[in-house]
Amino acid sequence: MAQLILNNLIRILFLLLLQALVVSRMDWMHGMILPWIYIFGILMLPFETPRWVVLVVAGSVGLGMDYFMQNPGLHTSACLFVGYLQPLIQKIISPREGYEATQRPTVQRMGLPWYLTYAGVLALAHHCWLFYLEVFRFTDFFQTFLRVLLSTIATLLLMTIGQYLIYSAKKSER
Repeated sequence: MAQLILNNLIRILFLLLLQALVVSRMDWMHGMILPWIYIFGILMLPFETPRWVVLVVAGSVGLGMDYFMQNPGLHTSACLFVGYLQPLIQKIISPREGYEATQRPTVQRMGLPWYLTYAGVLALAHHCWLFYLEVFRFTDFFQTFLRVLLSTIATLLLMTIGQYLIYSAKKSER
């Protein structure tokens, strides 16, 4: 159990630093695409993680990102929204036999279509919340929505590639 907690903590810290120091500094299509890969840490929590722990982790991840990006509350609220939705989405798309307690939502274990649905819905929810709260107006609704869609696709692509790079089939069975 302690090893699982330590692994999650290291993964989340790595993702926060990667996001803040590398990904956020890159200019992708003049700011139209901004992948927020730090949410990968929240999405990879085991299925049976208590809801309050998911919310604490999500809030902490958001606070860390707010610290790096100097946007007080913006990322925290988006991460808490994802943390709130995560168990609901998992329940909606759960297989008939359910999930194992320590099972992780990986491509290797759950399959690519399941993972794309799971991560895609949560990334889209995160990006909608984040980008619309950032602009805080609907005058540029369609431009912001295009930015949300492009960023969601980029985030999903990077998270899926990360799944294949980090988790082997043997590791994901644990």
